[in-house]
Amino acid sequence: MEAATEPRGPQKLTNKGQATRARILEHAAELIYTKGVHATNNEQLRRAAGISGSQLNHYFPTKESLVLAVIEWQAERVLAFHRSERFTRFESLDSLREWAGFYLAYERSYQEGCSLGSLAAEIIKTDLDVRTELANSFEQWRDIFRDGLERMQGLGRISAEADPTRLAYLLLSAFQGGMLLAQVARDIAPLKAALQAAIDHVQTFAPPLTSQDHDPPPPY
Repeated sequence: MEAATEPRGPQKLTNKGQATRARILEHAAELIYTKGVHATNNEQLRRAAGISGSQLNHYFPTKESLVLAVIEWQAERVLAFHRSERFTRFESLDSLREWAGFYLAYERSYQEGCSLGSLAAEIIKTDLDVRTELANSFEQWRDIFRDGLERMQGLGRISAEADPTRLAYLLLSAFQGGMLLAQVARDIAPLKAALQAAIDHVQTFAPPLTSQDHDPPPPY
């Protein structure tokens, strides 16, 4: 097994090959989420994706290579969403509130949970050597928040006393923990409380007498 040296992306594939690989990953991610890593087998994946055994082995010769690719695929989707212009690079408290508001308004948040977090919770229980990939994915997610908070400091929106890395961990942990509790409770309230508390803490570093202080925050 040489998962570390296997090509990590579909850039050398034809358009048809890229589409097939993406379809396999989408169904693999869904099966792993609903059934677990060990309970997901090749036959189930072949049926779900509508592919042959030889096609599956061509793209993913080992289970570890498949799981690694699923992690990368899922992480790319989450990170691309957070890097989009929708949240204006998290340069303000308003952008953090908009981010929280998106998930709180999404009626299936408490049913589906976090796609990457749920995947991680399932995979870390296995003996597959994929922890580095998982850790790297969450570090990149944390860095999106950290970089935004650093820009907020540069713009004078939070004080120099704030630690962007610690605050980024707080935001990510509040999201992950809140999502898990929301799934357990089948209620969005735990996620709402966790995100509101985390963003309120970030706001304590905002300088006094700014427009952010005069305008009440939107409801979560």
